[in-house]
Amino acid sequence: MAEQATPDTPAPDTPTPRPVHPRRRGADWMFGGVYGTVVASGLLAALDQRGGEYTPFYDACWILVTAAAGALAHGYAHHMADHQAGSAAHRWRLLGRALWDEWPMIVATLPTVLLLLLAAAAHWEPYGVTAVGLGLNTALLFAWGAFVALRCGYRITSALLIGLADAAIGLVIIVANALIK
Repeated sequence: MAEQATPDTPAPDTPTPRPVHPRRRGADWMFGGVYGTVVASGLLAALDQRGGEYTPFYDACWILVTAAAGALAHGYAHHMADHQAGSAAHRWRLLGRALWDEWPMIVATLPTVLLLLLAAAAHWEPYGVTAVGLGLNTALLFAWGAFVALRCGYRITSALLIGLADAAIGLVIIVANALIK
């Protein structure tokens, strides 16, 4: 009796289908939110120099430039790691998409950038701006962690603990800033 092809298996003379490429990564605003906030905190702490000239506009620009460069490097690294065969035009489109998908990291730095721009306009003292910025970013890290955990299905208690773990990153930056300076 001849073998019958079942719906799950192809007929013996049917060519095997091409492997399915993994789904496009897409913009990960949750990852970018945490990562961008950590970058902004670290840069805010590093750019605040005791006894040096206070330049909040300059600092805001460097936070944006560094976040953009980091996002581009991250997107490029993903593109190279997920390299797919195809025409040059197709690879360029994939690279453009991988770079574009990093926008959440840049957006996550905006609260710090806006704080610095307000500080420049209002002539706020550097110590207070750095303290407020690091505190704000630590609160944002807590919010990102708890929100993402809730979104992933964690219960409220676990989500709050995950938020605290994310906020601990901000606290590490605050302590490191105090110890280094």
